[in-house]
Amino acid sequence: MLKYDIHNHTHYSPCSNLKPEILLKVAKKKGFNGIGIVDHHTIKGALKVKGMNKDKDFEVIVGSEITTNYGDVLCLYINKDIKSRNFFSLVDEVKKQDGLIIIPHPFRKSLNKNHTFKIPIEKIKNKIDAIECFNARMLPLGDNEKAQRLAKKLNIAGTGGSDAHFRFEIGTGWTTFEGNFRKALKRKETKYHGRIFLGPFGGLLSYLRNRLRLYKIPE
Repeated sequence: MLKYDIHNHTHYSPCSNLKPEILLKVAKKKGFNGIGIVDHHTIKGALKVKGMNKDKDFEVIVGSEITTNYGDVLCLYINKDIKSRNFFSLVDEVKKQDGLIIIPHPFRKSLNKNHTFKIPIEKIKNKIDAIECFNARMLPLGDNEKAQRLAKKLNIAGTGGSDAHFRFEIGTGWTTFEGNFRKALKRKETKYHGRIFLGPFGGLLSYLRNRLRLYKIPE
């Protein structure tokens, strides 16, 4: 059984302070077999981590988290930045790169109204590959359960991720599967796991980091 944390942010996201080398080192130390890097609107962090990884048995998935007109979308296995902010145009852009589309934290309500996915997922279920059924930053507690029930109802694959922005969050949410992640997702044979104990603290730190501009744009 393989174990991936597919939702991580490096300091190429303004709400994160995670250096690429730290993320890679800690994920490996915690026994993961792969990670996804999904910085906001850029693949620079993912490419940095992928370039640092010399372990052929450890997979680094290049991705990005995009805020669209309907809400946030995780785009995995891409090789170019996604330009569109329209959901349906984004789908076309990702599919042209043979990428995967996951709806993260579909029921999250926060100061960022775009976190909540506005369009009923039932209407676009044929355009996505999975729903994030466990997000380690999710509050209130029932929102992960809502996502899990929705994925089961629609027969869509589910994933788990830490949504890590800081070192202590790495590996607090994860996805398990047999064999190849992409194939397991297509076969709907993934499972999701995690814990949310540290999630609220990480979310608060990200909010303060964004509001107070406590970051420098990395080169």
